[in-house]
Amino acid sequence: MQLLIVEDELPILQTISLKLKKEGFETVGCTTGLDALKQLETFTPDLIITDILMPYISGLELISAIKHQEHLKHIPIIVLSTLGQEESVEQAFTLGADDYIKKPVSLAELVLRIKRITRSIVK
Repeated sequence: MQLLIVEDELPILQTISLKLKKEGFETVGCTTGLDALKQLETFTPDLIITDILMPYISGLELISAIKHQEHLKHIPIIVLSTLGQEESVEQAFTLGADDYIKKPVSLAELVLRIKRITRSIVK
């Protein structure tokens, strides 16, 4: 199972990536939404995890861009949000996000949610 993680805070990105690799997932990390869109030109992950607040383009703009591309719109998306971003989380669901987790991220919860969402994906 291949995951794309989009998180502008490098320590958080590294921590999430390490945990998910230990759980048997392959991960590709990006620190901006622009980098993620570039990655998605040649890489189609099974699931995307994205922060909302990022430089250049937000996680919301990233979700919108993904869901408007026929070959990507099927990919499930989990949004990471900080307290106080309820309006952004609502927007994320409206744009097509499948789930969200509040920061600080519980890595055990993240793994469980990834497994729940990807249960139907057969590789």
